[in-house]
Amino acid sequence: MKTPAKYLLPALMAAMAMQAPETAAANPTSPTYLPNIHGKSITTPVAWGASNNVIFMGVGGTSPAPYSDDTDGAAVLGFGIGDPKKNLGIQVSLISLDISEWEEYSMSAHIFKDLGNANAIGIGVENVMITEGGDSDESFYIVYSQGMQSDPFVNDDTGNSRLHFSIGAGTGRFGDKSPLDIADGKGEHGTYVFGNVAYEVADAFNLIADWNGLNLNAGVSKTFWLGSFPLAATIGAADLTDNSGDGVRLVFAVGTGFKL
Repeated sequence: MKTPAKYLLPALMAAMAMQAPETAAANPTSPTYLPNIHGKSITTPVAWGASNNVIFMGVGGTSPAPYSDDTDGAAVLGFGIGDPKKNLGIQVSLISLDISEWEEYSMSAHIFKDLGNANAIGIGVENVMITEGGDSDESFYIVYSQGMQSDPFVNDDTGNSRLHFSIGAGTGRFGDKSPLDIADGKGEHGTYVFGNVAYEVADAFNLIADWNGLNLNAGVSKTFWLGSFPLAATIGAADLTDNSGDGVRLVFAVGTGFKL
């Protein structure tokens, strides 16, 4: 298994989530308890995404890659347009699947709708290959995300929700195991259902756990501010059970974004 794209892209959602406070300021009738600015997943999609002319970029990877002793890396460049509150947000990503050679590229797209009350629904496709090579297959999904609105789960200083969750279903990587997993006797299929939960700790970062249809993963994510530029960082441990892969591995991603 060569590419870490399934670990990189969800982690970089932290770079897009930073738009939530801006949306709240622009619309005073929207809920106070919007999602916070930290990442909310390790390996699974969330419904929230980039919109309103936001450009984002980042790098990430996994060490070691499944059934390998090597570290793999990937990079992403993308943009978000539209207004998910009025109609739809559209997020498109270009991914380099191997940053050691820069020869294999894919695209992903995510369309989402803000339903109000800090919840959203999204549909998307990941890893549509635009060059030859690469071992990432297309995966389609639908996902619902919610920032909890109850007072016990609100950060009084920021006015944002501390507790977030998503649930969804998809094809491809959300249920089809790799040939190496099959050869290792781990079965052919997972659940095709995925989910994640993130909770903000001490006003500082999110603790995250997710199930990607094949395995359990956990980590932390925090958005730092370098002047007026956000830097979203996520680090975690993937494949915590023996349902897939050949052991626990480190996954990481760092990214930023800005509005035109």
